[in-house]
Amino acid sequence: MLTKVKQLNYAIVLCDDMDRMKVFYKDLLSFPVEVETETSLSFRAGPAVSLALRKREREYDGRGSGPQSPGVQLAFRVEPDEVSKCYEQLIEMGITILDPPADQPRGHRTVYFADPEGNILEVYAEI
Repeated sequence: MLTKVKQLNYAIVLCDDMDRMKVFYKDLLSFPVEVETETSLSFRAGPAVSLALRKREREYDGRGSGPQSPGVQLAFRVEPDEVSKCYEQLIEMGITILDPPADQPRGHRTVYFADPEGNILEVYAEI
């Protein structure tokens, strides 16, 4: 057990089409950009949280994304009345909706959608 690890503060989404993914995430999120290079983009996603995009270029990065590739689901928390508002905004932006707003048995109201490379994203609220 890594007893010195106390929190997760940095999540990275591996990307094939970096330019397309940068545009998508910049248009989707209002997080301030921390660092941007040709092959990466990092946002300040909270007081102690960074969300980054990085081009797949290392041997161990794997190839491809979406349902055929293991991945990470990113969830963005909002207030309960905001889930439907976010859903409407996603529709207006032409973003692929995977599951429209619904109350889940675990006590969340959710909407699931996909980024351009098929990664699963979620807006949720505790209800």
